[in-house]
Amino acid sequence: MGQDTRKLIASNKKAWHDYFIEEKYEAGIELFGTEVKSIRQGHCSIKEAFVRIDKNNEVQIYGMHISPYEKGNIFNRDSLRVRKLLLHKSEIRKLIGKINQKGFTLVPLSVYFKGSLVKVEIGLAKGKKLYDKRQDIAKKDQRRAAEREFKIKNL
Repeated sequence: MGQDTRKLIASNKKAWHDYFIEEKYEAGIELFGTEVKSIRQGHCSIKEAFVRIDKNNEVQIYGMHISPYEKGNIFNRDSLRVRKLLLHKSEIRKLIGKINQKGFTLVPLSVYFKGSLVKVEIGLAKGKKLYDKRQDIAKKDQRRAAEREFKIKNL
């Protein structure tokens, strides 16, 4: 039962800062052999990536960077090519309905191995306003100050 193991490859911390994540979905990703080998070595980034649903109701990820595999020579693909995400039709229909509502978008949250398969966690997100970000920063500062104070008292 090795299917339960999750080995994180890349995470998008900026997504949590810029968006309220309403729901999360796990999607497979269509990759070629040399891309999987490169991901196994940890050469993957989703910092600038975003997800869109095209006219054919296919979910695709743009801007996901997978470095070329060193030993891949002619089999290497473009490192920033558009990759198809694999979801059930019912999930895609549900996402289309939610995205058509005002303010919702899809953002990639993390890339990980689940067993031997590469999975992408995508989030249905609503953009944060500047004052929301300020509130989050203020909460973090308060928590840090409380932890610091607690640490000093316990010494």
